[in-house]
Amino acid sequence: MNKKIKQPISLRQKRLSHLTSNRYMLAAGLTLASAASWPVLAQNSEEEINLDKLQIEDRTLDTNPYAEPGAPYKAKHSGDTRRIKPLAETPQTVNVLTQTQIKDSGKADLREVLAAQPGITLGTGENGNAFGDRYIIRGHEARSDVFVDGLRDPGMTTRESFAVEQIEITKGPSATFAGRGSTGGAVNSITKQASSEYDFNQIEVGLGTDDYRRLTLDSNTKISDKTAFRANILHAYEEVPERGPADRERNGLALSITHAASDKLSLTGDLYFLDAKDKPDLGVYIIPNGAPVDNLPVYTQAEDFLESTVKTATFQLNYDISDAWVLQNKLRYGTTENGYVVTGARGTRRAEDNTDGDGNTIPGDPVAPGAATVSLSTHQGWQDVDYLVNQTNLFFTTKAGQTKHNWIFSLEYSDLNVLNGVYSVSNKGTTNCVLSGRGGTRPGFCIVDAGGEYITDNQNLLAREIERGNWDSDYSISTTSLSVMDTVDINEQWTVHAGLRVDAFDYSNSAYGRGASEPTAYNYSDELFNGHVGFVYHFAKTANVYFTFGTSTNINGGESDVGANCGYGGICTDAENIGNPDPETTTNLELGTKWSLNNEKLLLTAAVFQMTKSDVMESLPNGTSYEDAGSINTGENQVKGFEISLVGNLTDKWSTMAGLTLMDSAVTESNNPEKLNKRLSNFADDSAYLQLRYQATDNFAIGASATYSSEQYTGQPDTAAGSSYKVPSYTTYDLFANYQVNEHLKLRLNVGNLTNKDYYLAGYRSGAFTYKGDARNTQLSVSYEF
Repeated sequence: MNKKIKQPISLRQKRLSHLTSNRYMLAAGLTLASAASWPVLAQNSEEEINLDKLQIEDRTLDTNPYAEPGAPYKAKHSGDTRRIKPLAETPQTVNVLTQTQIKDSGKADLREVLAAQPGITLGTGENGNAFGDRYIIRGHEARSDVFVDGLRDPGMTTRESFAVEQIEITKGPSATFAGRGSTGGAVNSITKQASSEYDFNQIEVGLGTDDYRRLTLDSNTKISDKTAFRANILHAYEEVPERGPADRERNGLALSITHAASDKLSLTGDLYFLDAKDKPDLGVYIIPNGAPVDNLPVYTQAEDFLESTVKTATFQLNYDISDAWVLQNKLRYGTTENGYVVTGARGTRRAEDNTDGDGNTIPGDPVAPGAATVSLSTHQGWQDVDYLVNQTNLFFTTKAGQTKHNWIFSLEYSDLNVLNGVYSVSNKGTTNCVLSGRGGTRPGFCIVDAGGEYITDNQNLLAREIERGNWDSDYSISTTSLSVMDTVDINEQWTVHAGLRVDAFDYSNSAYGRGASEPTAYNYSDELFNGHVGFVYHFAKTANVYFTFGTSTNINGGESDVGANCGYGGICTDAENIGNPDPETTTNLELGTKWSLNNEKLLLTAAVFQMTKSDVMESLPNGTSYEDAGSINTGENQVKGFEISLVGNLTDKWSTMAGLTLMDSAVTESNNPEKLNKRLSNFADDSAYLQLRYQATDNFAIGASATYSSEQYTGQPDTAAGSSYKVPSYTTYDLFANYQVNEHLKLRLNVGNLTNKDYYLAGYRSGAFTYKGDARNTQLSVSYEF
């Protein structure tokens, strides 16, 4: 059959062309049935031509160059070019969230996007540390294992999805790709890039309940056949549903320019800016051996803030040296400024009259001594981050007989500097209760009156005066990394994936201990060795089984936001022995299968896995010192589990993203026998997510999603969970609908937490700072393309 078409504007610029051309050729929505069509496409753009058997899939508002054509929820390829094979042939669990799926879900911040995914929970920081986003993947901290376009994105920042093409969640250790850390996995956001294939402008405006507003602009301009520019702009604001005046505001800008200097050389530059300003709500508290207090009023103070400002500049070069060799270089410099002063709340009692050691009376609360109440507390800190990272990848393809090798040689250098400090906070408000605690009897601020009723007009209770104070830790780490990876196609049935990496680092951290007048200097250097090997057996053209083994390592004091405090990834030794502890080592065994169904528009993945983390650094036993106890590499824990996912088109009308994770964790070694065989803290054994979309007509689609998480218990990372503070299980439901009014105009309706359920995402180890999920909320968005 012959079909008349207009000549498309251009074809996508070559990027690692002979290695990955099939992943980039589809961004304009062109699928060519015959290679003979290519010369014809070079004709004048206004000339009508006749082609045989040409299939055309129009570019949509949400076209993703890595997605499976015609299956908007299913990614075909990773945006990380180091992953040579399609995701269906990669021997590891990799969950990919496409732009279309994210928009349908109604979620925007990376934190809320990831919180819905199976196998991932949220964490809280030490003493209510509110810096940015904290993720726990398969039971292990991943707050520093966040990447953007394959480069580490350090700092405890707030992250948004307005400039994201897709989000890739790699499960299990992947240090060959990610370097140190990446114990439970890593998160890699793939950003929107300029393309010289088309011009478009898309503006989207959203309004909703709780003063919700969101405005985005996505504009791609073809400057010439070789040069293009893209801009993404964001403004968003909302009150936390049913928790106002707590609110969230986001302002962002992402700019990308690409230029094909020649057939062999392409250059890309990106600038990114995000300013996130929250008046945060730390949620509720948990009653010991009881439930969260679901009726606690909002207690956010007028002066509270959580702010994060991110600025990065990235330059990328791709050069085709020959048919066999391709060079890729990525250089990024970035800074973040993060700070918070927030209010916590916890249940306590008003002080009763007491006596000191000399028999003198210590008066208690004058109004309601001994009465139950809720007191407010202050938590604060700031963090300045600057970093430089350069990653050079050399791709080499060669063939020996039937065996094909895809080699990747990588050299990476990173320099990360983090300055942490405190705010000077004075509460000038009038105290309204007397409390007792470790420091003795003291006046306090309570949101329960003498009659036992909540004080709801409490936003000006503390009347804070805030000044930025001095730094208390100065953290630096520079790392040089070398890695080699090979993907070997032995024959049509067998493929082997293997890699080795060494990270040589220089670490320094000057930190003030409690009450110290001078900082203590911690300095050491070391090398980390990691690797992976995976085997894929294709027992059918579209189905395989795989087995993979991978490792990762965490260093002593590897986390940059906790100073010299042991726990939460801080330093677990004295300065003289900082280099003595062995790195924490994680190994992962995974056996899985992947099936490409429905003409490769649906991917089924299932896997069983076992992760073992050894040489875990534990806190000192009571009454001991590091000099007596040594390095404290005394812990070990293990996570076993099963994960299954189904992503893509079930039929021509039904699309889905579904996942289920069943896990079991245990502390297998510890210096405290009472912790043995207990589950890990902040760990949900079971979790699931289901998003379904039904394309009722060509113009109308409706869908729903459900999120489930089993109960979890609070505690420090890598430690046994306590039994006193339980975060209950929950199931929430969301709805969405899309209507394509015409070629240019589209409407989307989202309803979050349809049943208005009270649910909780994470809790601090003392039961305070129990994050509450958003109440029911509704948004209507209008997209217009011109």
